[in-house]
Amino acid sequence: MFFSCSNQEDDVDVIIDDTSWTQKEFTTNHGGLNRKYILYKPKNFSENAPLVMILHGYTSNNNNILTYSKMNTIADQNGFMVCYPQGSITPLTGQTHWNANLQMSDVNDIEFLSDLASTVQQQFKTSKDNVFVAGMSNGGFMSYTLGCEKSDIFKAVASITGTMSGYDWQNCSPAYKIPILQMSGTNDTTVPWDGTMNTALGWGGAPHILDVMEFWSDLNACTQDEIIDFPDIDKSDYSTVSLTKKKGGSYNNEVWFYKVEGGGHDWPGAWGNQDINASEEIWKFFKKHIN
Repeated sequence: MFFSCSNQEDDVDVIIDDTSWTQKEFTTNHGGLNRKYILYKPKNFSENAPLVMILHGYTSNNNNILTYSKMNTIADQNGFMVCYPQGSITPLTGQTHWNANLQMSDVNDIEFLSDLASTVQQQFKTSKDNVFVAGMSNGGFMSYTLGCEKSDIFKAVASITGTMSGYDWQNCSPAYKIPILQMSGTNDTTVPWDGTMNTALGWGGAPHILDVMEFWSDLNACTQDEIIDFPDIDKSDYSTVSLTKKKGGSYNNEVWFYKVEGGGHDWPGAWGNQDINASEEIWKFFKKHIN
């Protein structure tokens, strides 16, 4: 298992007529559970802008990742909408989680997040062709799950310190080829990059993260590698970053793998490595794959 920094409602969300707001929390009932999410709508938002969903880690919450990712600032600079859903609590552990085809709950987060993307599209006229999902740790696991099962909705996936759950590794067969970004620390003991996770509750089962990258690279028929070594601008973090871009694939899809040598279970730029900013890299990747 791994760790990150840590009523009854109508079935339909209320449409907000006031256009002056930039950040609001909403509540909806899905599958008999009250689910919350935060929307950030920058002042320069316009119809048909991309939607980026950001998923927190196990035991964490949406306000936490909103704060440390600073994705709102990047949304301000680029005009996209950000959605921060809140995971539910599993009775098995009493912790917040995303059910990335795991064995700890029967919550249908696949449908919740897919339906939520559709709800936001309908209410705020975001792009149907440019819906992206990124997550930290368990949020990264869930992002892969959506990439495997809802590639018709989510057009690209970014995982920071996550990997594929055991079930997803064994069963992933996306309907559409989609781009993938992965960021892993070589010293991460929470989600080890070599795949040596405990298989309890369905977390473990995927192999070394490099094999996971090869799976997605082969799926996208990538034919070339471009390697970028980032300057070690902060010696005090005792880590360095190299990026392998797998390119030349179907529909110009790429697979980007960031190896954080000496890095742990971190969101670079927020804590851990300070040579890159994970949120900036995520948007750089999504922006490249806008249709």
